[in-house]
Amino acid sequence: MKNKLVTLNNLSDLVSDLKLRKLDVVFTNGCFDIIHPGHIHILEEAKSYGDVLIVGLNSNRSVKNLKGESRPINSESDRIKILCSIKHVDHVIVFDEDTPIELIELIKPNFLVKGGDYNKSEIVGADLVEKNGGSVIIIDLLGGYSTSSIIDRLEK
Repeated sequence: MKNKLVTLNNLSDLVSDLKLRKLDVVFTNGCFDIIHPGHIHILEEAKSYGDVLIVGLNSNRSVKNLKGESRPINSESDRIKILCSIKHVDHVIVFDEDTPIELIELIKPNFLVKGGDYNKSEIVGADLVEKNGGSVIIIDLLGGYSTSSIIDRLEK
């Protein structure tokens, strides 16, 4: 797990090395609070677009800001451990902001991937990625899976 978890301090070196080796970098991000088959589907599809998949993970503070005081359900350390155990994921970086724009600016991925619940105009960093010659990919969602619906079912 340690070799998959990246900090902001070493992200720049990692990205420089990947670009030097001419590897295609894919970036996606999310809260990944309760991992379900829909998440796995998006991560697997995202990885298929390039050589290295970097996942930006919202910190606990960021998740609370976005989803409310009752979230996240799983701790940041648990979410890191789960993401790092998924074979399609090459690197995980935690970010404290509400959006990953700073990471996208630093990484300049070849591919920015989000799930089909987003329109391209809503994807943070889409314009930046395209301006740098990259592509924005929207993956069709796997029907019937969402963290919010899982939480709703558990509360009933």
